[in-house]
Amino acid sequence: MNPNRTPKAVLLGRPNVGKSTLFNRLIRSNRAITHDRPGITRDRMEGIVRRRGERDFFLVDTGGVTLDSHARVQEGPEGIRGFEAEILEQTRQALEESDLACLVVDGRDGLTPLDKHLADFLRKAGRPLLMVVNKVDGPEKKDILLAEFHSLGLPLLACSAAHGYNMTALEESFREFLFPQREPEAALDDTGPLFDGASKRQKKRLKAALLEEGPRTPDDEPDAFIGVDGLNHAMDEIPELDGGIEEAPATSDAWTDPEPMAGPLRLSMLGRPNAGKSSLVNALTGGARMIVSEVAGTTRDSVDVKADIDGEPVTFVDTAGVRRRAKITDTVERYSVNSSIKSSTKAHVTLLVADASEGLTQQDKRLIELLSERKTPFMLLINKSDLIEPKQRKEAEKRYKETLVFCPHVPLLFVSAKNGHNLRKIVPLAREIRGECGLRVPTGQLNRAMAGVLEKHQPPIVRQARAKFFYLTQAESSPPTFVFFVNDADRILPSYARYLERALRKLFGIRRAPMRVNFRSAHAKKTKKR
Repeated sequence: MNPNRTPKAVLLGRPNVGKSTLFNRLIRSNRAITHDRPGITRDRMEGIVRRRGERDFFLVDTGGVTLDSHARVQEGPEGIRGFEAEILEQTRQALEESDLACLVVDGRDGLTPLDKHLADFLRKAGRPLLMVVNKVDGPEKKDILLAEFHSLGLPLLACSAAHGYNMTALEESFREFLFPQREPEAALDDTGPLFDGASKRQKKRLKAALLEEGPRTPDDEPDAFIGVDGLNHAMDEIPELDGGIEEAPATSDAWTDPEPMAGPLRLSMLGRPNAGKSSLVNALTGGARMIVSEVAGTTRDSVDVKADIDGEPVTFVDTAGVRRRAKITDTVERYSVNSSIKSSTKAHVTLLVADASEGLTQQDKRLIELLSERKTPFMLLINKSDLIEPKQRKEAEKRYKETLVFCPHVPLLFVSAKNGHNLRKIVPLAREIRGECGLRVPTGQLNRAMAGVLEKHQPPIVRQARAKFFYLTQAESSPPTFVFFVNDADRILPSYARYLERALRKLFGIRRAPMRVNFRSAHAKKTKKR
C-alpha cells in the first residue's frame, strides 16, 4: 500500500443487509438512500470516514450482489432486476481499487447461500477480508446471532448500523486493517490549560490532532464579511452625493474571492429521467463509472465521480432524474429527487441536461425557472444532438434561446455523449462560470464605474420624482450580489433594474454567471430585489 495514498475500504454484500445504512453511519452523513425495500442501491458511492486525531480513509458503498456457486449472477430482487450484471461489474471495480473488503451480512437472517457464494468470490480477490454481522442490536444477542457465521472462518464483528451498536469498534477495526503500522506517538507535553480536565483518551486524541495539524493561529480563521443586513445601521448616515455617483474611469482592482473557489471544481448533473446524465458522466470521465440503461430511473443516489480534466481535478455529481411532482408516488423516487435538487445547491456549476429528441418539455422549463430563481450557476446541455439533422440545428438553437430569454446569460451547448460532440467545451465553460461567481469588486471602483451609467441613462420619473442613488456596494459573491442604496426603492422600475444589471455585466465581464441586483431604501428600510 502506498503510504501517501488514502486507503479505501469497500462494503459488499447481498441486497438488503444494511450496507447503505452502515455507509451513512460511518461517514456521518445521509448520502446514500436507505429503505426497507431490497435493491435500492445500484451505483457505487464513495465517502470519507473522518475522526479527530486519526487518519482519514475512503469508504465505498456498493449495490447488492447475487451470485450462485459458480460466481455467476442470478436474478435479484425487484429493485435490481435486470441490473445484476452491471452491479457486479461495479463491485469488481470497487474491489480492485480497495485495500480492504468488508462483507456485510444480516444477523437476523442468518447465514444464507448468497452470503457463502459471495464470501468465496471475495476470497479470490486477494484483499484483506472482514465480515460484519449487521442488525445485531445489542451484546445480549451477539453470541447467538454470530454462531453460524464462524463456519466461514473470517474475522467477525457484530454491530447495528440502525441503532449505532459497536460502530466505534467497527471503525477501529477498519483502521487496524488499513493502517497496520501506525507511527509511534511523538512526545508532546500534555500539561497546560489546553489539556486541563481532559481524560486520558481525550489527551491522546488532542495530541494526535496537534501533531498532525499544528496549533491554529488567528491567520487560520476566515476573514469576516459584513453582508447587506450588516449595513442597515449606517443607512441613515449615508450622505447624498452631489450629482449622483462620482464619475471616474473603472480600474482593474477587481479580484476573485478565494472562499467560493475553495476545493476542486464540482459539477452537478440535473435533468429529467433518461436524458443521458449518466452517459455524459461516463463520456466525460472516460470510463463506465455509472450504470447506463434505456430504462428511465436507473440512477437513484447522487453519486460523486472524480476525474482529472486537463490536469485539474473535477468532481461530477450524477443524480436521479427529476419528474413532475404529480407523477412521483414512490417514496424512494421522492428521496432521489430531493437529493438531486439538493446537489445543485452544493455544486459550483449545475449542468442541466435535456433530451434533443424530445425538445424542452414543461419539466425542463420548470427546472430552468427553478435554477434561475435561485440564482444557481448553470448551463443548458442539449444531449443526443446527433439525433438532430444538421439543417434543423439552427432552428432548434433559436427555439432553445427563446426559452432562455429571461436568463440570457445561461450558456447553451449541443452535446452528444454517444459521439463526443462538444464535450471538451463543458469543463472550461464551467470553470469560466465559477470564476465569474467569485468576482469581488472594490466599493470605490464600483461607484466610479457606475457613475457614467447613471448619467447616461437616468432613472425614469415615478410618481413625479426620480429615484436618487446614494451608494453602491457588492454584498456577496457566488453569485455576485450588488446593492444600490436609494432614497426610495419603489421608484426603480424593472426595466431600469435590467439596464443596471446589463451595465454591471458589461463593465466587469460577468457574462455567464447569475447575478443579484438589490435596491435598498436608505431611510424607509425597504428593499426591492430582482
